Amino acid sequence: MAKLYHFPLSPFCRKLRLVLAEKRIEVELSEERYWEQDPDFMRRNPAGKVPVLKLDGMTMSESTAIVEYLEEAYPEPALLPRGAPARFEARRIAAWFDDKFHHEVTSKLLYERVHKKVMGQGYPDSKNIKAGAQRIKYHLDYMAWLLDQRRWLAGDQMSIADFAAAAHLSALDYISDVDWNRHEVVKDWYAKIKSRPAFRSILADQVPGFPPPPHYADLDF
Repeated sequence: MAKLYHFPLSPFCRKLRLVLAEKRIEVELSEERYWEQDPDFMRRNPAGKVPVLKLDGMTMSESTAIVEYLEEAYPEPALLPRGAPARFEARRIAAWFDDKFHHEVTSKLLYERVHKKVMGQGYPDSKNIKAGAQRIKYHLDYMAWLLDQRRWLAGDQMSIADFAAAAHLSALDYISDVDWNRHEVVKDWYAKIKSRPAFRSILADQVPGFPPPPHYADLDF
């Protein structure tokens, strides 16, 4: 069986878990306190980051590279659309969330509120939290603009773009940092992707000391 070394609230781990579940690849989850830099884990990934996936006799790191491998090795169901322009758009939006959204929002809210305490790195920085709370509005507005023109974020087909976005937003939703009432179309999109079977294990996540809000696992939120 495949084995995934992960941290429950890591959006990059969540993205990969969604892809694995959507492709019906059975995987054993092993929670990794990667910041402790355990020697065994560092041998698996000298970069000291999660996720790390053991599959097909390989030990793989870097979530985007793993997703690309899974798309090639396990092509059904496809999470990249057909045609170079459509595939580019799906990759572009996935990168938007893993790079720009992560830098401007996830790292400012989730990492300050949760990761610092879990990792014993001190108190949250209120300036970072304020900046993240402001920037998420811009990103939700951008999502609404995209979804006003498309069924899914990158087009008419659900893709890795949707899973990348949902991974970040679900982690932030765990700490109630998403204003789902800002745009009905974004709320509807999240409800649609949240109801997929691939999301079930993520909605069951629990981080000690940080209970999720009542609406977190509610499919009719």
